[in-house]
Amino acid sequence: MSGARFSSSPPSTTVLLVGVDFGLPHFDLELQELGLLAQTAGMTPVARIACKRKAPDAALFVGSGKADEIRALAQMHGATEVLFDQSLSPAQQRNLERHIELPVNDRTLLILEIFAQRARSHEGKLQVELARLQYLSTRLVRRWSHLERQTGGIGARGGPGEKQIELDRRMIGDAIKRTRERLVKLKRQRSTQRRQRERRDTFDISLVGYTNAGKSTIFNALVKARAYAADQLFATLDTTTRQLYLGAAGRSVSLSDTVGFIRDLPHGLIDAFQATLQEAVEADLLLHVVDSSNPEFPEQMTQVQRVLREIGAEGIPQILVFNKIDALESDRYPAILEDCYEVDGHMIPRLFVSARSGEGLDGLRSILSSKVLAAAGVMTPDTAIELPSELP
Repeated sequence: MSGARFSSSPPSTTVLLVGVDFGLPHFDLELQELGLLAQTAGMTPVARIACKRKAPDAALFVGSGKADEIRALAQMHGATEVLFDQSLSPAQQRNLERHIELPVNDRTLLILEIFAQRARSHEGKLQVELARLQYLSTRLVRRWSHLERQTGGIGARGGPGEKQIELDRRMIGDAIKRTRERLVKLKRQRSTQRRQRERRDTFDISLVGYTNAGKSTIFNALVKARAYAADQLFATLDTTTRQLYLGAAGRSVSLSDTVGFIRDLPHGLIDAFQATLQEAVEADLLLHVVDSSNPEFPEQMTQVQRVLREIGAEGIPQILVFNKIDALESDRYPAILEDCYEVDGHMIPRLFVSARSGEGLDGLRSILSSKVLAAAGVMTPDTAIELPSELP
């Protein structure tokens, strides 16, 4: 099954990137994010092609004429795989591979591959494995070459047995069941740990945001930790929790760094990472980290809010942390570092910071202290005046 996983030597894999514009507002014409995802997975993009369609072609997603063009372009540039920016159905993936005569993969499998490479904790690996199994279970109808009927019973007199595809489906179903059971056990352990924190009257803060917005860098700057941080997509997959002492509040809070979100995050991953994202669901406050230097930040914020709704965390108070102001041009540099910003009709406190230079972090600690004291019923100058929750 050539397209069910990437090549065994990712650094030598050359890929042709394909995007189809169906008229959606967030279409990435230059396929920049897909290219970054491919590079994160250890692949080398050698060419890109984008086209417009009103709706996907049922058989080939892009139609036979465009499929011919993709095949010719892949041959011209020596691509060894074709990578689509959208999710493909099993039948479309199978038909494209036959037509183009190369392995064809989609955005969903690419993200799964990155998660499989990056997961470090036992829980993270289990979550990725569950998502991968769920994805592969839908691909069993595709290109298995050993679908001969198995012979049941003992000796030549045995009756007809299961087809190999049925055995494969049952084996994957059993693996999904086992993995889910192990994740449920780990989820119970996490719940126990959270109850222990609640008994200690801990104020829980979770960092959320689009991938590569700088969450881990802010996390390290605040708690003086050494969580892995890099200028790449999905640098952090496993939730890390540390204690953050806030001098102005006179107490410590629990700060968690969670996995970054991304456009079209596979639903299987959202389900599989429910235990990890539970830190965000049960937090007292969310720090929504935004890459202020990225011109696409409004769309990225929309995607984050969408995932928060999907996991049931949309009602948790937020603070917007516009990071990377050190990367802004002088004409885009904010006049003030603290204001409010509208999100879904609500005005939310916003701070501009640079996790690398430290600018604005004192203000972030100050507003966190105010939130903690307000939760404890202690009024401060910052909390005495309530900000409007909705626009007039």
